[in-house]
Parts: sequence; structure tokens; C-alpha cells
Amino acid sequence: MARIVMKFGGTSVADLERIRSVAGRIKAEVEAGNQVVVAISAMAGVTNQLADYADQAAGIYDLHEYDVVVSSGEQVSAGILAIVLQDMGVAARSWLGWQIPIRTDDTHGSARIEDIYADEISRRLGEGQVAVVAGFQGVDAQGRITTLGRGGTDTSAVALAAALGAERCDIYTDVDGVYTTDPRIVAKARKLDRVTYEEMLEMASQGAKVLETRAVEMAMKHHVRVRVLSSFEDGPGTLVVDEDEIVEQAIVSGITYSRDEAKVTLTRVPDRPGAAAGIFGPLAEAAINVDMIVQNVSVGGDETGLTFTVPQADLARAVAVIEGLRENLEYGDLLADPDVVKVSVIGVGMRSHAGVAQKMFATLAEKGINIQVISTSEIKVSVLVAEEYTELAVRSLHSAYGLDAE
Repeated sequence: MARIVMKFGGTSVADLERIRSVAGRIKAEVEAGNQVVVAISAMAGVTNQLADYADQAAGIYDLHEYDVVVSSGEQVSAGILAIVLQDMGVAARSWLGWQIPIRTDDTHGSARIEDIYADEISRRLGEGQVAVVAGFQGVDAQGRITTLGRGGTDTSAVALAAALGAERCDIYTDVDGVYTTDPRIVAKARKLDRVTYEEMLEMASQGAKVLETRAVEMAMKHHVRVRVLSSFEDGPGTLVVDEDEIVEQAIVSGITYSRDEAKVTLTRVPDRPGAAAGIFGPLAEAAINVDMIVQNVSVGGDETGLTFTVPQADLARAVAVIEGLRENLEYGDLLADPDVVKVSVIGVGMRSHAGVAQKMFATLAEKGINIQVISTSEIKVSVLVAEEYTELAVRSLHSAYGLDAE
């Protein structure tokens, strides 16, 4: 007997027919002798509709109440799935975040899980009951409902798996696994049988939408084996595991891209101590995340140029913050460019192989693609290029690293 957590996203439970299909998968696991916990999202489109209601109700509103509104979608889908399972003869009950409870901090709208009190669920699993848990939600120390941010049901599922000592966490979605790149761009993209936590974390943070970043972080921290599967077809999916579970690791596992990037360049920035802090401090205070940063070599020792990227949605706010600092910063021009894309080459094999970055740069050069910004980590090389070259860059790099399927 194994204890497993099964997560189903919005497209997997979009209507009653799909919920019945999901219930069939759960019943099969129960009949195989497994103890099953289900983390379920709201039905497709429901969370967006609920958020729109809040936006229409008031321009500025209390996030405590916003969480009450948007968390109701998961309550409905959890209850319906429990009803369908009971109708199929499967012992099941629904659980809301506050009933378990899933304890979070009080950052409403994007709360972080602090603890899960899973004793009662564990007891009921031992009695053969399926626990259908509303994902994306928890409760703070004051007893108020919280939500974990978009994609939060992935995090709920992994956290439950860790708290319950589950053998694995199965994430059911609309794709059948993790691919070497986006199959919509590269027809020869291959599905990976296994990928490491570190690679998956880089892929998720660099634009791959298969798993939510916080969920991967939690899985890596608690060594929860995660399997990505399709809700709509049978197959082994992709396992996300520790590096030591992969016998022979490829140098490069995948190519990702993110269109959610905007570039900001400041010219003639005074080259003096504290200049960078004077720029990035106010941006941090405005909750604007800065990613890639390049500072040019000072010319004459007096002035330098500074280029960095921010999320595209935050570009206007970032420009407003910096323009408000012009008098203190004494920079020259502010140039904003939203038409860029970040392309990344990812693989734990980079640690022991030289020349990965050089191949990336040479490949892009051969295609006439200019690199605007470069950033690296131990297992990743990212470049910023003009948005119009996205597909060409991804396809070329996928072939250059030998990732094309035969």
C-alpha cells in the first residue's frame, strides 16, 4: 500500500464530465490498495471570474475579503468531486484549508505555508477514506482564509505530500510530462523521463509553465518525488527527483523562454559607491523584482551604463519609480524596451562540462541574433534577445545541443 497525493488543475476539472473522469482515476488508485489525498483547483476560468467580481466591486479592496471570494472556487470543486466519488462507491470527504488546518502566514493573496496539521486526515486515510482537499488556500493565525497565489494548488499538493509522508505527488495537468522545450515551437521536442529538482526549478522560473516554482522549491526541500502526468491520456509522465536518482545526466536537459521580460537601460549613471543601491533599493521597496543586471565598464572613471530587466507587467511602475529619482541619481537617459525575450539553456551536466555557454553564443551568432544581456548560474545560461527572434533562437539551440527527437 502506498500513500499518494494527486493534484488536478482547472482544466482537469473544467466541467462535470471531466470531474467524473478524474474520479475514475482516483477510484483506480484506491482499488489498487493506495491511500489517496486529492488536491483540487477551481474549475477552469472560475478563479478569474471571481477575481473580476472583486475588481468590479471596488478599485481598491481588503485582501482578506479578496481571499474569501477567490478561495470559494476550490470549495465548490472539492465538494462536487467528493459527491461524485461517493456516488461511485468510494468513501470520500472534502476538506477546506481551515479544516485541516493548513497554517499560513498573513500575506493575503500570496501566503506561504508554515505548517500542516495532518493527523486527522492521516487517521481517515488509514480507515480507507479519500481526502479531497481544496487547493490554493489556508488559514492564518487570526483564523482568516488565505490564498497562496496563482498556481498555488501545486504548492498545496506538495506540502500535503511532505506532511503526510507520501510516496509521491502526482500532478495531473493538460500536458503529459516535462519536455526539452515548448512542443508548440519545436515539433521535435522530447518528453523527459526524469528531471532533477534543480533543473525543474530553473525551468519553472525561466518560463516553463508545467509546475509552479514554489511547489518545486518545496519538493526539493522535503525530497518529495513529483510526477507530472496528463489528465486526458495514459502514460508514465515525467518524474522530478533528486540528482542521484538519475544515473547518467545529459549536459543540457532543456531550452526555456520567457516573454514576460522588459529591459531598462540607464545611461551616464555616476560611477560612485551607492549608485546601484540608489536604483535597486527603491525598486525593491516598490515590490518590483529585478532579474538580469549588466553594468558597463566605466568610461573615464566618472560615468557608466546600467541595464536590467523587470517583469513586463511592472515596466511602467519601474519607469515611474526611476524617473522619480532622477534628481538624486543624476543619470542621463532612461530607455525602456518591452520587446525582448529571455532564452535559457538548462542542465545539471553543465557543472562538469565546459563550452556550454560558448556553444549557445556561437549558435545565436550564426543565426544573426544579437545578445543584449547575459546571466548565468551553476546549471543555467540565460540571454536576452529581441522578441522577434524567439522561435528561431529556441529551435536553433534545441538542435545545437542535440535535444531533437529522432
